[in-house]
Amino acid sequence: MASKARANGEGSIYPHRNGFAAYVWVTTPSGEKKRKYVYGPTREDVHDKWIKLHQAAKNGPVATSVPRLREYLHYWLNDVIKPNRAPLTYVNYELFVRLYVNPTLGNERLDKLKLRDVQKWINAIPTVCQCCAQGKDERRDQKRRRCCALGARSCCGEAPSSRTVADIRACLRSALNHAIREELITRNVAELVTLPKVRKRKRKAWTSDEARAFLESARDGRDAMYAGYVLAVVLGLRKGEILGLTWGALDFVNGELAVSHQLQRASGELLHRETKTDASDDTLPLPPIVVAALEQRRREQLADRKAADIAWHKSDLVFTTKYGLPIDPRNFNRSWDNRVVRSGVRKITVHDGRRSCGTLLVDLDVHPRVIMRILRHAQFSVTMEIYSQASSQKTRDALKRLGESLDHV
Repeated sequence: MASKARANGEGSIYPHRNGFAAYVWVTTPSGEKKRKYVYGPTREDVHDKWIKLHQAAKNGPVATSVPRLREYLHYWLNDVIKPNRAPLTYVNYELFVRLYVNPTLGNERLDKLKLRDVQKWINAIPTVCQCCAQGKDERRDQKRRRCCALGARSCCGEAPSSRTVADIRACLRSALNHAIREELITRNVAELVTLPKVRKRKRKAWTSDEARAFLESARDGRDAMYAGYVLAVVLGLRKGEILGLTWGALDFVNGELAVSHQLQRASGELLHRETKTDASDDTLPLPPIVVAALEQRRREQLADRKAADIAWHKSDLVFTTKYGLPIDPRNFNRSWDNRVVRSGVRKITVHDGRRSCGTLLVDLDVHPRVIMRILRHAQFSVTMEIYSQASSQKTRDALKRLGESLDHV
């Protein structure tokens, strides 16, 4: 027969049915004070759970019952993701939850989610036209309607790609992993589903001649974003890194550029923030072509500032509008696409311009390990070999040769 005596200091641990139970007063995610119970076959087992529950109650809100998935995802997005992850991560996760997860799985109790149900949900996502599901066509002006509002036969079939399906699953998987850590569930069914095969987009890159023609067109056309194009093609900077670059990150005396910040649009705002990962940060040498482009950009910005006078918005950003405001990433895309057309080269995206940098470096017989350093890849599988740090001098020499290959620009 189990003893009813309580160990010193245990307080609320007591015999219960065929074992023991205990409770702790906690604050729920909704702000209420409630008892949270734990159970176990032995006093020692319950005592361990009781101690963990006390610690959890000190650290933040604790759910006293297993919520429905919709309720838990609301808490997870606002109390876990929003304060601790990049703004764009929150924006994407919130979108996935609102458009894809909640409409089908939201009313399921968290601990009642079945693998079969989640698999059926995953299978259905690529078959549903989001233009229809979200009522996009109905909100358009009648002259611009082109899909479901015109009838079922007119459906455009705007369904999520395999890559998007994988991202949606990753969102749910992350939420359920957090629920496991909070001891609300014991397994993550999102981990176990089978995903559609992701077809990788065939990568595009310019040849040296095409890159030269593009940059020549931008320079001769006095394109305001010429220096940005040079940074993309010659140094392989990402779009956000280009637009988030500050004059303080440039050292013209020693010929170096520090990559540490980016400009992103999230929730309707332009955010100047740190780069996504530590692997993205680095200090790169400035070849002559880049120095010349940045010096030209500086002269243009000073002229804009003088013309704007009191309407100028002061900042340290290298790339700004004629009134000193940040350049919206979407406008940079439009500027890039327009310049591609004017230069007569193959159409590629800004990110493909970054890939062109790697291609150009390969054409110049630069070792893949040096390319990894220049492009700052987080995983060396992208550059085909095991990670190895290239020396600063080798990096400088590689970029110098690339600058010389474009010396007619």
